[in-house]
Amino acid sequence: MQFILTPEAFLGALLIFALRIGDMSLDTIRVLFVVRGRKGLAWGLGFFQSLIFVIAISSVLSNLDNFLNVLGYAGGFATGNVVGMLIEERLAVGHIHFTIMSSTRGASITEKLRASGFAVTEIPARGKNGTVFVLHVDVTRRDKDNVETVVLETDPEAFVTAEDVRPIRRGYWRA
Repeated sequence: MQFILTPEAFLGALLIFALRIGDMSLDTIRVLFVVRGRKGLAWGLGFFQSLIFVIAISSVLSNLDNFLNVLGYAGGFATGNVVGMLIEERLAVGHIHFTIMSSTRGASITEKLRASGFAVTEIPARGKNGTVFVLHVDVTRRDKDNVETVVLETDPEAFVTAEDVRPIRRGYWRA
C-alpha cells in the first residue's frame, strides 16, 4: 500500500467514510429493532444497510493501493456505531422498566409519579437496615427522563435501575 495524496484519493476516502457511517448507523438501529421485535423495520433497514455495505467494501477492495480508503472505512465503521446510537436515543423506541428502592421516601415518590400520570406498583420490603419501598414503573422510553427527574427531586438517595422491556400485553400506560 502506498499513500496517494491527490484530491481524488481524499474524496474517495471521504465517500467511503460517509458510506460506512450510513451503513453502521443503519446496522446499529436495525439490531435494536430486531431486539424489540419490529420485523418490518428490521428488514427494511437490513436491506439498505447491506446495499450500502457492498458499495463501501467494493470501493475499498477495488482501490487497495490507496491507504486512505482503508482509514476511511475503519473510521466510518467506528463513527457509524456512535451515530447509530445517537439516532436510536433520539428515536426513543420501546419501553423501560424502572425499579426504584427508597428507604425513606417511597410513598412520596409514588405519589409524585402517579400525579405525573405514571402507573406505579409499590412493594414494601425489608432491606439490610429495615423497611424499604420497592417501586416498579414501566414507561415509554420517551418518558425516561421525566421519571428520573421526579425520583431525583424526591429522593436523591434512591437506588434506581432501568432495563429495556418488551411488553407482551398492555395494562395501564401513560397516555
